[in-house]
Amino acid sequence: MRRFLPLLALLAVAAPATAQRADRATPGWVRVRLETADGPIVLALDQRHAPLTTANFLRYVDDGRFDGVSFYRTARSKKLPGTGFIQSGIRTDARRFLDMIPHESTKKTGIRHLDMTISMARKGPPGSANGNFFITVGPAAYMDWSPRDPGYAAFGRVVAGQKTVKRILAEPTGQQMNGTLMLRPVVVTRSIRLDGTPKPTGRPRPWLLEHRRDG
Repeated sequence: MRRFLPLLALLAVAAPATAQRADRATPGWVRVRLETADGPIVLALDQRHAPLTTANFLRYVDDGRFDGVSFYRTARSKKLPGTGFIQSGIRTDARRFLDMIPHESTKKTGIRHLDMTISMARKGPPGSANGNFFITVGPAAYMDWSPRDPGYAAFGRVVAGQKTVKRILAEPTGQQMNGTLMLRPVVVTRSIRLDGTPKPTGRPRPWLLEHRRDG
């Protein structure tokens, strides 16, 4: 029996983490549903391994700061058709902006950019991410940390709505943003936390006041 112990130990290490479900909560994970014009997307955010990035995303969700934004960018791979990433968030809308957050690299979290991974977009160096994010279609190891590149902060995965993500990836694009800016942005009508109690920041939401005046 003793000779089988190393094998059992190896299997324990290699065993996959508890699978995340779209229809029920999983310890250590928080589900969020993005209702889009092309269909719903359910995310499972890894609160245990990427706590800062997950908490930041949930602040935007709980405040309603993602309600009314769009998926505006789709970057398709030329080498591997059907793969790439789609991007959404507040873009440069200062009315919805919250603070920038520390960078949780894939080296620290162990969360790799695999198929249907959600990760934080940024325009500057690590630590400049705030309210923009992207979802990968197909593996994207080039976005992980390496000795030469800090990479991006992955913090969860899509657990339902993969077909919606792929439909958005296939949307036509124009010439802007190196040919990745969508001609028909896909609106996120609402973002909803499915697990735990919402914790709004209490900070002003001026875009709602402007919307009321326009109405």
